[in-house]
Amino acid sequence: MRRTPIVFLLAAGLASACGPVTVRPASFPNPDVSCPGGRLSWTLEIEDQRANPEAQPRVAATVRDALQKSFPGCRWNAPPDPDAGTIRIEVHRFTAVFDTGSWEAAVDWTVSARDPRGHTLTEFQATEEVSRPNYQGSDNEKEALSEAFRKAIERTARGLTAVSVSEGLRPREGTIEASLAPASRDRFSSSTR
Repeated sequence: MRRTPIVFLLAAGLASACGPVTVRPASFPNPDVSCPGGRLSWTLEIEDQRANPEAQPRVAATVRDALQKSFPGCRWNAPPDPDAGTIRIEVHRFTAVFDTGSWEAAVDWTVSARDPRGHTLTEFQATEEVSRPNYQGSDNEKEALSEAFRKAIERTARGLTAVSVSEGLRPREGTIEASLAPASRDRFSSSTR
């Protein structure tokens, strides 16, 4: 009889040592936008900045898979292609914690898209938090984290769908090109009068 609690504690310890909880796959393809910014290829960089190094490869692979399925018309370059833009995701939080009878899940990352010259096309946060009661007979940790992940992927896909290549063609505010652009337009319009 004394061995049952020990075996249960050992099994619980091994289960938690196996790594982070997995989440359900998610993707949000838009039939009108098969690849962000009307481009054919992007380099996708995912950096997990959390302190848990064992979980980083799994989280990066999960996020990568969700984004690639959200934009099926893209070629995702593994080695950096000098002609491809770069979509970068920096993961800050990807966790579910049990607190006073419910699971509190949080997924938080920064998304940026840059053209091949390094100009920022867009940059935004995808932060989602979900609270789920601890229902009996359910993997509440996985369900809460899956819901937060699904919402963050949806927000990311929508943000990247709005990327326009023409945003990268305008000179960046505060640069020499931007300060020269109005002067050259004024010269051109005065010569045509």
